[in-house]
Amino acid sequence: QAQIVESGGGLVQPGGFLRLSCAASGIAFGLYTLSWYRQAPEKMRELVAKITVSGGTIYADSVKGRFTISRDNPKKTMYLQMNTLTPEDTAVYFCNARWNSGDFWGQGIQVTVSS
Repeated sequence: QAQIVESGGGLVQPGGFLRLSCAASGIAFGLYTLSWYRQAPEKMRELVAKITVSGGTIYADSVKGRFTISRDNPKKTMYLQMNTLTPEDTAVYFCNARWNSGDFWGQGIQVTVSS
């Protein structure tokens, strides 16, 4: 059974950094396109970053130059390094793994940027 679990969230001051991790099990991890989404209160869920099987990446304009997505296939883990955080980055962050008919989500993890 597929399982996706995020970790690494929390409270950080503006200008600070966090690294989110997304650990997967029960799926052929290397075949999946992996993404980070986020949802702020009263806002739609939005794509933050995506990494393809071949390592190609896409970022939302709001995080370009500050966030870096990466994957470690042997460890079945994806990461999101978030630097120079601002209050606008406050949201619940979700991990997504997608391939063919497989579409799996984590439960989400809170990131709060506040002084």
